[in-house]
Amino acid sequence: MGLVILTFVLIVAIVYGTYWALLVRPEQRRQSALRKRLHGSKTPAAAGVGELERPEQRLSHVKGLDAVLARAAGLSGPLERLITQSGVKMSVGTLLMASALLALVTFTLVQWLTYSSLFALALAPLIAVVPYLYVKRKRTQRFDKFEEQFPEAIELLARALRAGHAFPTGMIMVADEMPEPIGGEFKLLYDRQNFGMPLPEALRGLADRIPLLDARFFVTAVLTQRETGGNLSEVLDNLATVIRDRFKVKRQVRVLTAHGRITGWILSAMPPSLAAVLCLVSPEHMKLLVTDPIGLKMVGVALFLQVLGTITIRKLVNVPY
Repeated sequence: MGLVILTFVLIVAIVYGTYWALLVRPEQRRQSALRKRLHGSKTPAAAGVGELERPEQRLSHVKGLDAVLARAAGLSGPLERLITQSGVKMSVGTLLMASALLALVTFTLVQWLTYSSLFALALAPLIAVVPYLYVKRKRTQRFDKFEEQFPEAIELLARALRAGHAFPTGMIMVADEMPEPIGGEFKLLYDRQNFGMPLPEALRGLADRIPLLDARFFVTAVLTQRETGGNLSEVLDNLATVIRDRFKVKRQVRVLTAHGRITGWILSAMPPSLAAVLCLVSPEHMKLLVTDPIGLKMVGVALFLQVLGTITIRKLVNVPY
């Protein structure tokens, strides 16, 4: 058993060492060089054209992987969009490498513990999706926060218009006054139209980055007002009221479905919790599940039914509003 633990620690050290050498260390070198340049320049020097251009977004810090992901746009495109919407400071290559490392570590550990390559091979992909689920969860949290801040931002924009400011000035006021994520989105919206992008195109870009119904309502209202005219501040006030009412209904739906969600969490957590308790109380009894071929099949079927039941309960309590 001591040899198994030592080997596992050695493999984990090799994996993390490779990750540090390929990703973390080059990034630290670039940051160190940038700090030296900033500290070394006492007066602002004339910047060339290339220094003023925005650096190209790379899919990975590893050149070979970056080239492969650039050609595989069908895979890297949705992942890059997901990472951008989540606000996580991560590249597509980092996400894929983290998933691959988790799958490798899981496969090695499960194979050592159960001596079953088939079971390890089936469990590794399930653990490999953890980074993807984390990024997706961060995107959901960011959208929820944006939705909560959006009525206040619209009302601030409407007040700026009533005070006589232009629409772009109101956008930069929202960007300066509101916190993330809505402040950053309006700052990007302002910068895009300020540097030459047509305002309708910049607004459609906002609706594309934030695929929420409220954001599409806002873009549609502004574009319609630009085409037909009218009192935009009044339209924005009414839109903010509608969004607040929808948000209130959403809260009421969550209250009404709280019992079902708690029941789902309890039913989902009961089998693994019971298995953990049995491993502590009667390890010999649970050992049959990982040493006997029939036990491994039972564990596989139980995991499948557990995932299926969790998804079913989630669909039942997730009421659209």
